[in-house]
Amino acid sequence: MESVTVSPKFQVVIPQRIRERLGIRSGEKVHVMAFQNRIEMIPLRSMRSMRGFLKGMSTDFEREKGDRL
Repeated sequence: MESVTVSPKFQVVIPQRIRERLGIRSGEKVHVMAFQNRIEMIPLRSMRSMRGFLKGMSTDFEREKGDRL
């Protein structure tokens, strides 16, 4: 877990280790939201860049009796 300081202008710097892990670059946008008792920042990605991010995920599942195909 990393700690950051809120500046007098209410700005924070995302630690380098986190930026590198998530591939966040200067000028990119993030969605900021309050969830329960915390602040969450979610990088906004284009649909094109998300292509294939679930590669290898199993799509097999058992259908219930009566499900349509």
